[in-house]
Amino acid sequence: MTQRPELPPWLAAAREHWTWRGGKRPAFATEPGPGQESVWDYPRPPALVPDAREVTIHWQGLPVARTQRAIRLLETSHPPSFYIPWADVDRRLLQRTEGSSFCEWKGPAQYWSLVHEGRHLDRIAWSYPQPLAGAEAIADCVAFYAEGLDCRVGGQPVTPQPGGFYGGWVTPELVGPFKGGPGSTGW
Repeated sequence: MTQRPELPPWLAAAREHWTWRGGKRPAFATEPGPGQESVWDYPRPPALVPDAREVTIHWQGLPVARTQRAIRLLETSHPPSFYIPWADVDRRLLQRTEGSSFCEWKGPAQYWSLVHEGRHLDRIAWSYPQPLAGAEAIADCVAFYAEGLDCRVGGQPVTPQPGGFYGGWVTPELVGPFKGGPGSTGW
């Protein structure tokens, strides 16, 4: 059995500050109906769950990605992010862009822009090529913000997570409220 190394104190502190961890829904959470999921039932740390539904992404009619091997990242209060294997993405359209960020659960992120025939959609995607322990399943994947793209899951259109900062995809089976909307900074 392989033991995970002890977390550095700064990373452990970042992980510990979360109040909501999916164990109990807050009173303000919407009760899910039949066939629905509450984002407040998702765990923290996040779960990585294979999703066999067809996921498609188009940019102004141009096919960007198509897969039935997406990985849904489920994290308390967030609509899922869909991580798509690089093998199912038209990589000719993606260009590495400046900047990075760090997630206490997934590690250091890289950002990508869509570029085609003089058109640009800047910082529309991100990846974790060297994820932290527990997030290894997304090492060879990329995720996309839904804003400015036609993203679909199982043929159903996706709505971007509110607020513009997070990259979750709101699909018809989800109930919230979702992190990123007004008044959600403390979640």
